[in-house]
Amino acid sequence: MKRLETERLTLREFRIEDIDDFYDYAKLETVGPNAGWLPHPNKEHSVKILEIFIKNDEVWAIELKSENKVIGSIGLHHRSLLDYGMIYEVGYVLSTKYEKQGFMSEALKRVLDFCFDEMGLSKLFVGHFLENKKSERLIKKFPFKYLKDMDYESRDYGLIVSKIYMMKKNEYINWRKVI
Repeated sequence: MKRLETERLTLREFRIEDIDDFYDYAKLETVGPNAGWLPHPNKEHSVKILEIFIKNDEVWAIELKSENKVIGSIGLHHRSLLDYGMIYEVGYVLSTKYEKQGFMSEALKRVLDFCFDEMGLSKLFVGHFLENKKSERLIKKFPFKYLKDMDYESRDYGLIVSKIYMMKKNEYINWRKVI
């Protein structure tokens, strides 16, 4: 993953040395279930997941510059989505301790800039489980358009109904002009 910067954050590849920070938020009951995975039961489990992140190279660690600490992650996943074919979808998690401080909005905006300005994507998808109101509020801060509810295969909970949204490049460019 290309290293990305914002005023307060560095979005970078995960490293195995991030294990303590990663486990600190991955073990929380308030983080994983909202993203479709069980809280990590131990650090060994977190190491296995972190190794997958490193190998697949599609998830940025969100590092808070002021603390030199990884506080969450944001991924850009290339996958098939029903009638839409191969798409790019963004997904994210943030440690509960760092919520309501604008960090995820800042990280998501930087990833959107990267997707549309540097990668040249024409559209981007995002989704949230029906119960995940925090994610829904974040998505609604940006010009994503609701498409439909659909069953989504979560890592640990099987099929869960999700709201799926899409944003086109021109919608983002127009939105960015007025913020």
